Amino acid sequence: MRTLARDQRPKASSQCQYRRHAMTLKGLRAILSFPILALASAAIAPAAAQAADLVRLGNLKFAHYGAVAYMKEIAPKCNLKIEERVFAKGLDIVPAIIAGEIDVSASALEAAISGRASGVPVYLVGGFAKGGVRIVGRPDLNLHSIADLKGKKVGVTRGGPQEILLFTELAKSKLSWSDKPGKDVQIVYMGYPDLNQALMAKEIDAMSQSEPYATQSVHKKYGAEIMKPYDTPLGEPVRALVMTEKMYKERRDVAARFMQCFVMATRQFIADGKLAEKYVRESMFKNQVTSDDYQDAMNNASFTESITTDHVQMTTDYMVKYNIGRMAAPPVAKDWVKLDLLEAAQKSVRSN
Repeated sequence: MRTLARDQRPKASSQCQYRRHAMTLKGLRAILSFPILALASAAIAPAAAQAADLVRLGNLKFAHYGAVAYMKEIAPKCNLKIEERVFAKGLDIVPAIIAGEIDVSASALEAAISGRASGVPVYLVGGFAKGGVRIVGRPDLNLHSIADLKGKKVGVTRGGPQEILLFTELAKSKLSWSDKPGKDVQIVYMGYPDLNQALMAKEIDAMSQSEPYATQSVHKKYGAEIMKPYDTPLGEPVRALVMTEKMYKERRDVAARFMQCFVMATRQFIADGKLAEKYVRESMFKNQVTSDDYQDAMNNASFTESITTDHVQMTTDYMVKYNIGRMAAPPVAKDWVKLDLLEAAQKSVRSN
């Protein structure tokens, strides 16, 4: 790049223009001499520096919750970072959502309905598992039907499908129940692992339990299956994926990519049973669940992506009927079931 000859430079009256012109030339020389590699690096730097979007996920430790847990492993494919927090039961996630600590949660539909009824600002955006409940009794009592539970103590965890399905079966057999003595069946409320311990110690006579805990009791021979409680209008229970209204409304792109990740993870587990078993047994249960436990548990459950507004409304109606959740204002399903992100994700993953 040549410089201007002295006699070509402007007079004093135009010195400011000359200085600007000289600075421009100097800047141009610097740009032209800048290494091409550095320019290329600068061009891609913004994309490389873009951090993955964080989603805080609440989950439970059950075999049929495995695909939801697996999402954090494939989240980078959707430019997400998923931080999973495992809770003891679905109702325990509600305070964390209220506190702003959880963006999306996987839980029993009944817990989601109770949360919405109490004013928790969430939308139901998908279903992720079906089934997963079994009623088992002590082998020494020879309990073969729900009618045999008359005069017995039956354990259950509050706020999940195992509770509403138990009550529906008791009502079908025309048995009364209460958590106090005096009815046909006495209900004993306790946590999931505690139910197995109580059945083993013969502190309760039967339990309505989730998988794989129900299956483990059968394999270890301190429990015997009475039934899989799906022969009522409720059918197989569907677990719910719920998202905060804030994420659904204000972080639409992140919410859409999260649902794509959910569909991808679910379809991988459905297509590859060995992957699903390995992940659930080794990563979730740290080899405390045997292959037989897993296989039998999943023979009583299945991974899914979908849920219907009708199923949510029917479950809500049964909760009201049996006073589960003690809801003063039960939510109307069509007001808070939002399946548009799921449907878009299903189309997107199918097209890819």
